[in-house]
Parts: sequence; structure tokens; C-alpha cells
Amino acid sequence: MGTLNDASRDRNGGSPDEAARRDDEAGDLARIGAVARGDRAAFEQLYLRYHARLARFLARHTAQRHLVDEIINEALWVVWRTAGDFRGESKVSTWIVGIAYRCLLKALRGHAAAPRQGEPAEAASAAEAGDDLETDRRELRDWVVQGLRLLPPEQRMTMELVYYLGQSYEEVAAIMDCAVGTVKARMFHARLRLRNTLPALGGDPSPARSSAK
Repeated sequence: MGTLNDASRDRNGGSPDEAARRDDEAGDLARIGAVARGDRAAFEQLYLRYHARLARFLARHTAQRHLVDEIINEALWVVWRTAGDFRGESKVSTWIVGIAYRCLLKALRGHAAAPRQGEPAEAASAAEAGDDLETDRRELRDWVVQGLRLLPPEQRMTMELVYYLGQSYEEVAAIMDCAVGTVKARMFHARLRLRNTLPALGGDPSPARSSAK
């Protein structure tokens, strides 16, 4: 006999998380439709909904806060101007992230990269905590971040879209305008590079050297 949760899941057509995602997508569709009709209030809702998400993603590729803000503003300006062109062939979130991704590539071509000093907010908050657990977490984050920076740009972008923005392979393919198979190949090679790189960053011999001994 099924539980009450099972019955609720069956009635709703999925888990509570899935239902929440469907509600989010329906809300985004309604907002983008309203934006296409010139509704400034709906655009403000979209702006507030996506600003922090885009800022976290973009800050991983430039330490220049003003550049992050410029890219977000440019991307969301494109959303405002072209909302009527959205045809629902992908999620609204995928469409918006794709616009921000292209704006990022254009901005990086036009600006010299500033030296990175670790993850701006995360490193600072971890340092302030001061205890051993937070220090270990900060070191692990820095270690992974260093590994990601050594990846080729397309592999790094792919991993960050998947792991930090939670995009599916199909969504990443739409954002990066490539085949799903290309996304899978980039993920495979990125994981392989990280597996070979991270031990050396931590001061340990590489897997290849260890196995050769």
C-alpha cells in the first residue's frame, strides 16, 4: 500500500521538488510573456530573480565587479528587448543564461583579465570564520577553483554551467550552441584533467606518477 506522500506525488505528477520546478518554469513563462508586452513590473521580477544567479556564475570568470554588473545589465537588457522572440524551445532560465554566456564571452574578449584573488565572497567568509573546519573547507574550495582555472575555457564553462548553475547537458548544449555529445565530451575530458591535476595542486604526486612507482 502506498504512503500518503506517494499518493500526493501521484496526484501532483512527481515529487515536491519537481512540482516546484514546474511552478518556477510556469512563472518564468508568464513573466517573459508579460515582458514581451512591455510590462516593466514583470521585467523587474525577472531581474531580481536572475541577478544573483548570474552574478555568482560570472564572478567565477572575472574578479572585476563592475564588469560582472555590466554583463548582467547587458544580458537583461537583451532579455527586455527580445522577450517577444522567445518561442519556448528551451526553458526561460536556459535562454537567459545563454544570453549572459554570450555577453560574457564578448566582454572577456574586450577586457584584460584582472588577477584573481580566490573566490571573492566565499574566501572572505571562510577566512573570517577562523575555525579548523571552515579553514579546511576554504582550502578545498581554493584547491578545486585552482583546478578549474587550469581547464580549457570551454571545458571550464561547461562544468560550471552543470555544477554551479544546475543546467542539464541539453540545456548547456542550447546555451553554448553545440551538440549534446560535445557537452558530454567536454565533461569527460574536464573530469579527467581534474583527476590528474588536483593531486598535484595539493602537493601529492600525480596519479600517473604514483602508479608508475
